[in-house]
Amino acid sequence: MNKIRIPTIVLLVVLFSFYSHSSAQLKEIDNTFYVASWNVENLFDTFNDPNTTDEDFLPESDKQWTADRFEQKLVNLAKVINYMNDGCGPDVLGLVEVENINVLKWLIYKFKDRDYIIAHRDSPDQRGIDAALIFDRKVFGIVDIDTIRVNIPTGTPTRYIFHVILKYLRDNSIVHFFVNHWPSRRGGEVKSEQNRIAAAKVLKGALEKIFEKDKNANIIMMGDFNDEPTDKSITKILAAVDFDCEVKKNNSALLNLSYKTKLKGEGSYLFGSTWNMIDQMIISPSLNDGKEIEYVCNSFSVIKPEFMIAKEGDKKNGPLPTYSGNRYLGGYSDHFPISAKFILLEEKK
Repeated sequence: MNKIRIPTIVLLVVLFSFYSHSSAQLKEIDNTFYVASWNVENLFDTFNDPNTTDEDFLPESDKQWTADRFEQKLVNLAKVINYMNDGCGPDVLGLVEVENINVLKWLIYKFKDRDYIIAHRDSPDQRGIDAALIFDRKVFGIVDIDTIRVNIPTGTPTRYIFHVILKYLRDNSIVHFFVNHWPSRRGGEVKSEQNRIAAAKVLKGALEKIFEKDKNANIIMMGDFNDEPTDKSITKILAAVDFDCEVKKNNSALLNLSYKTKLKGEGSYLFGSTWNMIDQMIISPSLNDGKEIEYVCNSFSVIKPEFMIAKEGDKKNGPLPTYSGNRYLGGYSDHFPISAKFILLEEKK
């Protein structure tokens, strides 16, 4: 495999050229779309990047991250992604812990029945891990891409919040997607909380700018927040709340699709013997107001295919990861994916 670096401007040109299809050229689609989010746990290639600390994922490292193991990782990830949406795969998928655009290119080559396009930007994270989005160009068209820098109190460079604006080709509605990978709990949950609060404030500011222009904007936030639906960064700073999806209200509160799952004691990440719901999906109120694009009531799910669940050891009943320390397990990720469905109630006239 040859490592090819694609300049940002070239990627933009490629992305926009892909969206040259008219509605008449599109394969017929129904009025629902499926959105998923997944922390894929260290999707690194096997090449040394001198600008990042990726030394753990090289063939000569203690992990012995070889081309064969990288290929197996891609096969495993594709198996889970194909499992989503009743075997059809997601229409939009937010991904975190990916090293670069090249690993994403190798990943989407695994899909024959989907016409996936990559949206990606390199982040300032010291390890070189980024947030990204892939989407089916038969369902969505690209409008714009932006990266939002997060400056945290500790001063450590961290991941961008990745903002992708897509057009739903069924009715040309605009949907904002924010892919998040907030600072970790390294050093302790309490001590590191200030970093995630800083990320929440940055995201909140970006949302306010959108709502100033369009109070009914369609916004879907997803990713690994490294905080739970009940934590301060989510409930106080973002003001994302639990809700009854059958009750339509005209208010400004963000709606946390993950909240009820947390209250049930379920989660996407197994920490010791405790489930954490740190992978979340949060939506703007316009997606639950009974008009146009709507969240499909109670469709939020933690995706747990039986083949992905560890059957023994200290990971038992959780997602089977690729490694436990430096011990190769050959698994999928240490996070389960999450997903939700959305439906177009009426097409624009």
